[in-house]
Amino acid sequence: MTEQVTTDTRWHLTGDWFDVCKCAIPCPCTFAQPPTYGDCEGVLAWHIREGNFGDVRLDGLNVLMLGSFVGNPWARTHTDAYAAVFFDERADDRQRAALQSIFGGEAGGWPAEFGEMFGPEMRGMEFAPIRIEVDEDLSGWRAEVPGRVSATAEALTGPTTPDGARVQVLNAPGAEVGPGQVATWGRATTDRADAFGFSWDRSGKSSKHFPFDWDGDGGTG
Repeated sequence: MTEQVTTDTRWHLTGDWFDVCKCAIPCPCTFAQPPTYGDCEGVLAWHIREGNFGDVRLDGLNVLMLGSFVGNPWARTHTDAYAAVFFDERADDRQRAALQSIFGGEAGGWPAEFGEMFGPEMRGMEFAPIRIEVDEDLSGWRAEVPGRVSATAEALTGPTTPDGARVQVLNAPGAEVGPGQVATWGRATTDRADAFGFSWDRSGKSSKHFPFDWDGDGGTG
């Protein structure tokens, strides 16, 4: 049984977020436009580099979500929104309660704003082993829930991209982590899911990485 936590607890998280989805590169959602094919489904992954919920430390823990929708969530014209969440099984009871409060929106901040906008029907929640890795030079990123989800991407590049440079966007109008962060674009090399009624297997589609910096006062850093 996870402990109950109060929703007025002060908290702060920083870390890495990325997704892989079915949209063509670049995913229009980050530009607050309808998805490429009218609907979207994909994997969203969060790695907490440093974080606390009151006196509960959350450093190093991971969260992963599967999601799908039709239409444009940013315009609030979308339908058929569904989601399922995996929380890091390494978390103890207090950490589990904190993660659920933050990512469930009860603790306020950007997750509450985004959740209110997206408003998915939840298909399930599970504590599971989650591995998330982000290269320090942002050359690639990857996440896995063994046997359930696998998502990997490499940084987008091309004939005119300087060696080692990253393709990035400032002030994205549809930043999934909230305002003020820089998007680094990638190409998904693996995008597989088989859990909670979500099932797909593809590669070569859109991916992007954002850092995130959230606090419990509704801010993003």
